[in-house]
Amino acid sequence: MVDRPIILGIVGDSAAGKTTLTRGIAQVLGEDDVTVICTDDYHRYDRQQRKEKKISALHPDCNYLDIIEQHLQLLRDGKPILKPIYNHSTGKFDPPEYLEPRKFVVVEGLLGYSTQIARDTYDVKVYLAPPEELRAKWKIRRDTRKRGYDEAQVRDQLKQREPDSEAFIRPQRKWSDVIVTFYPPDNGDEDQNDLLLNVNLVLRPTIPHPDLTHILDDSGNDLGDAIRLGLTRDMGKPVDVLSIDGHATPGQVQQLERILCNEIPYLGQFCSIEGNQEVGKIVGTTGETLQSYPLALTQLLITYHMLKADKMAALL
Repeated sequence: MVDRPIILGIVGDSAAGKTTLTRGIAQVLGEDDVTVICTDDYHRYDRQQRKEKKISALHPDCNYLDIIEQHLQLLRDGKPILKPIYNHSTGKFDPPEYLEPRKFVVVEGLLGYSTQIARDTYDVKVYLAPPEELRAKWKIRRDTRKRGYDEAQVRDQLKQREPDSEAFIRPQRKWSDVIVTFYPPDNGDEDQNDLLLNVNLVLRPTIPHPDLTHILDDSGNDLGDAIRLGLTRDMGKPVDVLSIDGHATPGQVQQLERILCNEIPYLGQFCSIEGNQEVGKIVGTTGETLQSYPLALTQLLITYHMLKADKMAALL
């Protein structure tokens, strides 16, 4: 372990896919090398108190942002924390947990980039921005199956929280290095399988991204139009966008993965072609293990940045 752990932030609105991506990254890197914390555990008020005070969990005043800052700084210094735990099933707080940072720390939550002090602790910052229709679908599915709500309650909560989402959650997009947007294809229906979702990866120029221009040209590969690299503007600035279709063939995905892993030596051990079968794995609604190719390549790109940050930290 270098002098300090490498810290990855994964921020997004409720049910944007933060936990799924966090678990996937931990599986790819090896769970023994990863400490995961959730900034949503730092709520000031439990569910009943929020209802009484008429404040949502998305509002900064409902969270101990100063303690989040303190704990992130401690983790970056390689020191343990006593982390609070908010129980989403009961809406109350459980006893705190003693946590020590491992080689990598993944921090997921609603307000992880809301202060400058917090932002300065991350090595890599990811923001999840699915279309609102898809996020609502995910939230209804999660909260009705796991948190005891009915669909009407979830839809009402989404409506009530919308002003705070607009004011406090979405603006954090501008602080991210990578923006991940999973979305259904144009011909997708309401019951679209999440495995077939496309993904757009906005690569903002806040950190150096791998040079993909020579990978996605027309010479020496057969990627077709299922995996594309484009140029657009995000929040007024030019950015690259790596697009991966859910219908990409295994051969196309493996070819891009092979090129990435061959050209980035310290990424190779995490590629599926080198024996890592955890890349892109998700658990389906009935408990079966499935694989999403867009998710796999998203995980590899984020892993690349974490490993690069680790190498740079070791040189300092």
